[in-house]
Amino acid sequence: MPESLAEIFLALHGRTPRIFHAPGRVNIIGEHTDYNDGFVLPAAIDKEVRVAAAARSDRRIEVTSLGAKAKAEMDLDDGAPRPRGDWSDYIRGVAFILESEGYRLKGASLVVASSIPEGAGLSSSAALEVSSGLAFLSLADIELAPRKLADICRRAENEFVGTRCGIMDQMAACLGRRGRAMLIDCRSLDMDSIPLDESRVSLVVVNTMVKHKLGEQEYNQRRTECEEGARILGRFLPRVRALRDVTSEQFAKFKEKLPEKTRARCGHVILENERTQAAAASLKTGDLASVGRLMAESHRSLRDAYQVSCVELDLLVNLARNMEGVFGARMTGGGFGGCTINLVAPESVDTFSERIADGYRKVTGIIPEVYQCRTADGAAELIAESAM
Repeated sequence: MPESLAEIFLALHGRTPRIFHAPGRVNIIGEHTDYNDGFVLPAAIDKEVRVAAAARSDRRIEVTSLGAKAKAEMDLDDGAPRPRGDWSDYIRGVAFILESEGYRLKGASLVVASSIPEGAGLSSSAALEVSSGLAFLSLADIELAPRKLADICRRAENEFVGTRCGIMDQMAACLGRRGRAMLIDCRSLDMDSIPLDESRVSLVVVNTMVKHKLGEQEYNQRRTECEEGARILGRFLPRVRALRDVTSEQFAKFKEKLPEKTRARCGHVILENERTQAAAASLKTGDLASVGRLMAESHRSLRDAYQVSCVELDLLVNLARNMEGVFGARMTGGGFGGCTINLVAPESVDTFSERIADGYRKVTGIIPEVYQCRTADGAAELIAESAM
């Protein structure tokens, strides 16, 4: 029987740890809208990061990553820590932002394990941030509202790691609920819990197994283009602070004021916000066909207007579109590789998984990974830690 995370920690540090976890997420619809103050519709999933943790008598953080097979250290009294360009920056960043906000942490020994495929667009980084942040706070006897923890972790990724992401991933990791998707307003952080009937629909994620190198650079460039568009549109629409403030009717009226590439980026975001709210309303009524149509529109827009898809993602979406039992399919995550999200009737999941893997392999020579995901609850301390 494999050792549990607690047993591994005990062997390394001679103490019994506390165990904290945070889930990954899939985003059903609402892509590249979060950093534009818009709307997203993610669901937390049953793939997660777990952190075994125990307090130390000094102010040092010592982390062992089982996945990376590596260790990292930091000193909480270092007032200006620098990122190192590796997995440990997500943990360093959370500790640094918490300390800079006045939360005095204790030194800690951590051991990290993850069941979230890295680089697949399922938010392994946010799960690592949230689980380690919860561990730091709990060891220091500090209580923080989940939305505040989500914002701390988002800031760590923006200000320390250097990825200009929005807050969707961290919110899903903190506030996910089993059997529910989450319609999140990324400006107010208001959240509407949307029923997701898993007796009628399964969340199936297909991993292209590719991640194109231009992804992070292009991600930040898209954000810059959106901010430029909001500034230009704000000259004609004074109440516009971000693209979420622009309706499709207003965009149609003023889009010619924008440079061609910026116009395409803004058009995606503005219409994606409307698609996301419509999809949430359709999920509430159980209208999966309408959700599927909106997912198809989303993928076309991400491919053509936002230009963050790739041939591998497009292939998977095209294969899925023609399969029996598939309600909808689109890329999910930042793009340039990673995964598609597919809404599939439960009775069709096995056939779908076999056919899409075979079809993708025949064209690309790559065997994709297929994950049937169930919805999950958000970050918490685990009282009885199971083997991982």
